[in-house]
Amino acid sequence: MTVVGPFGLSVRDQALEADVQAGLAAVEEGLLEATKSDVPFITGSAQHLVRAGGKRFRPLLVMLAAQFGDPHSPGVVPSAVVVELTHLATLYHDDVMDEADVRRGVASANARWGNSVAVLTGDFLFARASHILADLGPDAVRIQAEAFERLVTGQILETAGPRDGRDPIDHYLDVLAGKTGSLVAVAMRFGAMMSGADESTVNILTQYGERLGTAFQLADDVLDIASDSHESGKTPGTDLREGIPTLPVLRLRARAESSSGTAEDRALAELLAGDLTDDARHAEALAGLRAHPALEEARRDTVRHAEEARASLAPLPACTAKAALEGLCDAVVHRAG
Repeated sequence: MTVVGPFGLSVRDQALEADVQAGLAAVEEGLLEATKSDVPFITGSAQHLVRAGGKRFRPLLVMLAAQFGDPHSPGVVPSAVVVELTHLATLYHDDVMDEADVRRGVASANARWGNSVAVLTGDFLFARASHILADLGPDAVRIQAEAFERLVTGQILETAGPRDGRDPIDHYLDVLAGKTGSLVAVAMRFGAMMSGADESTVNILTQYGERLGTAFQLADDVLDIASDSHESGKTPGTDLREGIPTLPVLRLRARAESSSGTAEDRALAELLAGDLTDDARHAEALAGLRAHPALEEARRDTVRHAEEARASLAPLPACTAKAALEGLCDAVVHRAG
């Protein structure tokens, strides 16, 4: 048994491990090449998060999806680079919106160089991704454009909040499907499509990616509350401080507003609804949410979505790549604690 990829994913097949490791190494080289500029300052800012590391979750999915066709097809690695560049670009923009100080265990780009440089660096990465994408054909361009539209729409919907009468949790899950599920689905789609897998397999893997992406983000929500910065690589409770209601907060609010809600539920909900830019209030809110049953409810939601992702793989024949994708469902659940 060997370990490869994020979360210590176990791969029991040497040939699969070799393909995945070689693919991820090629992606790493591609990322460094794609983030070079004739302007040294731009190279430094563009490679800031690349060199900080990260899980390379989406490139790993591209490599695993490609196992259902020819994993050595020429479009596989470039498509993985495109997906990861797009993801990295959104991180630069997210950190500006969240006013985050830490990303992947290092100072965020906005903390180091200011918001303007961070936003423009994100734009630079989008441009480089588009340049690579153009060589992958019009279908790839269209798929990426549609996914990026969904990603941005999800971000806007998160900012706008649910419309009147809409269940906040249903709204939030739609937000996650756009913000995270869309790009994870593209990773699976590109890997399968570029490898020449049949249309049915491409569709199954795309659906898996959408569901896994939602589970992955739900696990992130739990991790943001439950972990310290050493474990997560970013400042705990960032969304709390910014007033962004993630699933643990929404579960708490639902309990507080229900007829069975307790005085303690309502007091914590009131604290979370207030100004959490104050460090003491933020620490109190974080501690309260860590001890509240709403966090465990959010964990159960994560498990449910991960199991839905696993179930979507059922039509595929048994193989080592399918087993690895099923293992990722377990890993996402484990990540949520």
